[in-house]
Amino acid sequence: MGTTIIGLIVIAVAVIYLVSIYNRLVSLRNQFKNAFAQIDVQLQRRHDLIPNLVEAAKAYLVHEKSTLTQVMEARNNAVSAQKDAARDPGDGTKIQRLGGAENLLTKALANFYAVAENYPDLKANETIQQLMEELSSTENRVSFARQAYNDGVMSYNIFREQFPNNVIAGMFAFKETSQLELESPEARQVPKVAF
Repeated sequence: MGTTIIGLIVIAVAVIYLVSIYNRLVSLRNQFKNAFAQIDVQLQRRHDLIPNLVEAAKAYLVHEKSTLTQVMEARNNAVSAQKDAARDPGDGTKIQRLGGAENLLTKALANFYAVAENYPDLKANETIQQLMEELSSTENRVSFARQAYNDGVMSYNIFREQFPNNVIAGMFAFKETSQLELESPEARQVPKVAF
């Protein structure tokens, strides 16, 4: 009878331990998904500002239509990647695609800024200056949100890979996810705003 009670206590402790691992995995997964939601909000703000900036600059950049088109195409690709990643922020390939799309958008914006440098009237326009300032502020917010997301993903992945957590994670399909990274060192820099 004493052995049976000890056996039941051991089983109960093991079950409680396994449940605590499962609950911690759920908690960590929800934390990085919430962190992605913060990135999503800031990226949406960034994507909403860009058409306004392009529209305001059209009158000044009549001969630079390809630059404006490139910015809008990169923006549309980034919006698509953002929506796809938002559906499942745990899918590493979607997060990597989003990183690549945002990298291309950053490069297109850098090209836009370089072209805008040659137009003094554009640099003096108050609306353009305000949009550029808002865009720069949003870039900083995206950076902070991305750092919080990457920290959450790292905590989740570390906990998921530790033994015996990896056994429980495998049983309940807690898959590894990717951090949101930019592909090139140049893209890690905030676009230079010089109006």
